[in-house]
Parts: sequence; structure tokens; C-alpha cells
Amino acid sequence: MLATLLVVSDPESTRPAEPGPSAPLGFVEVVGRSMEPALRAGDRLLVAYGRTPRPGQVVLARFADGTVVVKRVAERRERGWWLLSDNAAEGVDSRHRGAVGDADVLAVALGRWWPRPSLVL
Repeated sequence: MLATLLVVSDPESTRPAEPGPSAPLGFVEVVGRSMEPALRAGDRLLVAYGRTPRPGQVVLARFADGTVVVKRVAERRERGWWLLSDNAAEGVDSRHRGAVGDADVLAVALGRWWPRPSLVL
């Protein structure tokens, strides 16, 4: 069973996002330009909830202010996961908000399923 589509917004977006996975897998729609060139606005990702991330993976995470974002894991730090945008000129990431705790890394992206299917992100 798959969770419904969750639209993930960057902090500068006006679209709200509130995760509520009822299944171990779900779909996420990327909003904004912060993950270009790997991911573009409108890309849909298949994600696995409840997995521990590894550096280099793309994750679905929640910042302390409640904003849900798609970011890349840079490293594990003392206070949590350091998450970065692929496009440093766009969006907000751990350089602006700090590390994200384990409980706030909601899911790990398994791949892009639309519009350009790929397991490499």
C-alpha cells in the first residue's frame, strides 16, 4: 500500500505541506528550484518512510519551523543531520536552519518516478 501524494514546499513557497504517511512508501512532489539540477519542480519521488539516511541520499525532512523539504544529506553531526540544497543559490537548508534531528528526517527518496524515471538522484 502506498501513501497519497504529498506536495513538499520550500520555505519560500506558499504551498503548505503536512506529512501523514499511512504506509511505508509514498510519493512526494518537488516544489521550487533548490534541488536543481538533480531534481526539478514537478518531479515526483518515491519515498520510504522510517529509514535511516546515509550521506549523499535525498530525504524528505521537517525543519524546526514545520517546513517540509526535500534535501540532500551532507553528513551526520552531533546535533543531527546536515541537509543541503543541490542549488545553493536557491532555497533554505541547514546552513540557514541548522541540523535536523533523527525524528524530523521523515523519509528517504528511492528514486524519481515521474517525469524522468531514475533511481539515481
